[in-house]
Amino acid sequence: MSQPEASGQQPDAPAWLQQRERGSRFWLRVMATLSCLLGRRCSRLVLYGIAAYFLLFGGRASAASRAYLTRCLGRPPRWHEQYRHVLSFASTIHDRVYLLRDRFDDFSIELSGTEQLHAYCDRGQGVLLFGAHLGSFEVLRSMARHRPRLQISMAMYPENARQINQALQAINPAAQQDIIALGTLDAMLNVHNRLEAGALVGILSDRAAGPDQYLSRPLLGAPARFPSGPFRMAAMLKQPVFFMAGVYLGGNRYRVHFEVLDDFSAAGRLPREQRLAALLDSYVAALERHCRAYPFNWFNFYDFWDES
Repeated sequence: MSQPEASGQQPDAPAWLQQRERGSRFWLRVMATLSCLLGRRCSRLVLYGIAAYFLLFGGRASAASRAYLTRCLGRPPRWHEQYRHVLSFASTIHDRVYLLRDRFDDFSIELSGTEQLHAYCDRGQGVLLFGAHLGSFEVLRSMARHRPRLQISMAMYPENARQINQALQAINPAAQQDIIALGTLDAMLNVHNRLEAGALVGILSDRAAGPDQYLSRPLLGAPARFPSGPFRMAAMLKQPVFFMAGVYLGGNRYRVHFEVLDDFSAAGRLPREQRLAALLDSYVAALERHCRAYPFNWFNFYDFWDES
């Protein structure tokens, strides 16, 4: 999990960068080693101890978990609910070991809302998938079982891109993850080229690294700040935008949900800025619905509502 650490970032950096989640990389290595030695069922037993340790000694991250659950549940969480929140996080990290190895048969994965998405894919249309740090984004790779020719790219910030590349190398050297590093001069062109080739391009749109214009929207009863960059990019690239969430249901079960937010490839009646605002509103509404429906899948272990 994520033990807070001084990150060396400037004081005006986003909160999640100032409280770097270094621990997830460490525990991914630990779980990869144990998983190879013990198998998924036996190695999962270690998660219960890890979750208990994190709950007791997680510091600011543990406090952020309590604050989020209080907002989501409408009351302070009971200890077993906060434990379940941390255990869900540990489980998705553990499962990354298998998902990055394409061991999809180890899981029961339900797909929801794919009809409209497949309609775009069938005519070679690229699609932007806006996710969040909610559940598991790696479970999206399971779609390759049903559509082997489907191209899936991930657009992420350079530090995250380095981490997942290192994880892939450690877990499965043969795996190839198509990653686009955001924040570079050619990032927009690379995303555009993938979309033109008919790929799905996923972006976790609830965080940003580096300079960005933030827009405030109510989430779970209080204002929260969202980066405008992904939403402006969607309008510039003129492609369909879907909300995507791979929620963890416990055990080996996941549900991957898609819902269309807007189709910028089609003409709209609203002016550009109003349409951008409407896209962000739709994204935040979908995010809040999923938080309330699956409260233990939120994995932003810092004060997401800190307006300072």
